[in-house]
Amino acid sequence: MSSTIAGNVDVALRTQLDYYGQGRYDLAEEVVTADYLDHEAPPGTPAGPEGANAVLRWLRGAFDDLSYEVKDAFGNGDRVAIRLVTRGTHTGEFMGKPATGRPFEMEAIHLYRIENGRVAEHWAKRDDVALAHQIGLFE
Repeated sequence: MSSTIAGNVDVALRTQLDYYGQGRYDLAEEVVTADYLDHEAPPGTPAGPEGANAVLRWLRGAFDDLSYEVKDAFGNGDRVAIRLVTRGTHTGEFMGKPATGRPFEMEAIHLYRIENGRVAEHWAKRDDVALAHQIGLFE
């Protein structure tokens, strides 16, 4: 793996584990570009660090103990893929459902585009149906 690709993987892992995993709002300007675009963010979310922090507040407001277990991480050019398991507890309102206190675990794949040592774009494929069932969203 080239040093550039290894560096890109490190950036993506830092974003996933430190920024999102630890709720480190202070890292937003270090880990995402000024025009960062999160393709998984709720409609109307602004670009850049402001939007990243809005998504983090939304996630942490619903699941204040989020954690990520990385299963695979690899890069190709400016793209990095991370396969992981997300765990947490439904501790706040999520998609109109008040907190249930139920734990969840779901698998996901996150794809990042890295530009000059920061995340420029993010996509994800998650098992949202499993999450919804586990926290009682359909009840």
